[in-house]
Amino acid sequence: MSVKVKICGITSPDQADIAQSAGTDALGLVFYPPSPRNVNIGDAKNIRKNIHSNCLCVALLVNANVTLVNKVIKELKPDLLQFHGNESPRFCHQFKYPFIRAVRMEQGLDLNSILRSYRPQGGFLFDSWDDAKFGGTGASFDWTLLPEERDFFLILAGGLLPTNVTKAVSMVRPDMVDVSSGVELSPGIKDPELVAQFIKRAKSA
Repeated sequence: MSVKVKICGITSPDQADIAQSAGTDALGLVFYPPSPRNVNIGDAKNIRKNIHSNCLCVALLVNANVTLVNKVIKELKPDLLQFHGNESPRFCHQFKYPFIRAVRMEQGLDLNSILRSYRPQGGFLFDSWDDAKFGGTGASFDWTLLPEERDFFLILAGGLLPTNVTKAVSMVRPDMVDVSSGVELSPGIKDPELVAQFIKRAKSA
C-alpha cells in the first residue's frame, strides 16, 4: 500500500479542490492567527463543504484554549484535530475526540516519554523544531532520530518537497507524509503542479 499524503495550510475551497484533484488523502486547516495560513471558522466551514468524504479534514491548533477547540469541533466537525503546540496529554485527551499529536524534534527531546504519554488515534506527526515557529518552516530534521520499530501511525513532516519526498518515504517508511510550504507559490497558495508532483512521487516511492 502506498503512503498517504496530507496537504496542510489550505486556505480556500479552490485550494482544497486542487489538492483533492491531485489525489491527496487529507487536508489540513490551520487555526493559529500568527500563521500566514490561518483561517477563521467561517472560512473553514466553506472549505469543509468542498472536502470529499474520502478525504480527511484535519483542524490544526497551536496552544488553543478549550473554548476554541470545542468551537472547532462543534462547528467544523473535522475528522481529526491536530495538536501542534505544547499541549499536555491531559489537554489533548479531555475532548474525547480523535487527534494527531505533533512532535517538534527539539534537540534532547525524550521521544519515548512522549510516545508513552499520548494516545492519538490519528498518529504522531514529526516536524522540525524552530524556536519561533510551530510548523510551516520549510526545514527538515534528522530522520534517523525516528524509531525504526513502532506500533503507531507515523506522519512525516518538515521540509518535504517534490524533490526529496521519494527519499523520505524510502528511508523513513512513514504511513503518511505532510507538506505545506513545500508545494506553495506563496504562504497559503498551493501550486497545482507542485502538489501533483509531490503526491505522485510520494505514492510511487
